[in-house]
Amino acid sequence: MKFAICQELFVDWDWERQCRVIAETGYTGIEVAPFTLARSPSDVSAVERERMQRTAADHGLEIIGLHWLLAKTEGLHLTTADAATRQRTAAYLRDLADLCADLGGTVMVFGSPQQRNLEAGVSLEQAHEHAAEVFCAALPRLADRGVTLCMEPLTTHETNFCNTCAEAVELIKKIDHPNFLLHQDVKAMLSEATPVPELIRQFADVTAHFHANDSNLLGPGMGATDIVPIFDALKETNYSGWVSVEVFDYSPGAELIAENSLKNMQKAWAQVSGSKSRR
Repeated sequence: MKFAICQELFVDWDWERQCRVIAETGYTGIEVAPFTLARSPSDVSAVERERMQRTAADHGLEIIGLHWLLAKTEGLHLTTADAATRQRTAAYLRDLADLCADLGGTVMVFGSPQQRNLEAGVSLEQAHEHAAEVFCAALPRLADRGVTLCMEPLTTHETNFCNTCAEAVELIKKIDHPNFLLHQDVKAMLSEATPVPELIRQFADVTAHFHANDSNLLGPGMGATDIVPIFDALKETNYSGWVSVEVFDYSPGAELIAENSLKNMQKAWAQVSGSKSRR
């Protein structure tokens, strides 16, 4: 199993320190939130992109991709009725695809709950049409750059568009593009009626990326969620992508969260791997 961590946890740390500590902790991948780099992907120069990738590689890390794609942006929205805004959003996703690929990444996770909420007067059916238009306008660039865009279901506390894995897959099937697949996040899946391990099994054929965390918004195994059945399902379905830690409560400190999360995941993975080998 390949373990990564989302680097916005290391707020205000310079890039070299982030890479050094993440690598020393034992991770091999780093996932980037674009808003931590600059106001816009176009503000990240080619020289800076090369420097970031080289620094990560010097520490034995792979930059695996981007998430929080539209966070801290203005004038961008996925499901809006305004055609000009949809066009700007598609163009922004194309720019992010270039940034992702230039950094060596291959995956972009579309969460951004505020920028996909249904506006007044926009029906769910219209929202699906608008989202499909935006994604279809961006996907050729992603495909050209070898990047997969992953739709992330989020809870109803965060957004009113695409709240379950099934709803995300409905949009994925509508768009029907090999570079548009499913992202699964433990915290979000915990809000569904179906248990997380069953959701992993049910949607294994369209899942390209996975975020590990806990019900208390800390790292995996740091709350009440039993992660062993989750890793058992990933093992059973032969999931071969990254498992990337994403937390939302930073209060225990970045290093403690990173260390405990990795230890918990490694322990769970060893447990399910050992049980499989004895069967």
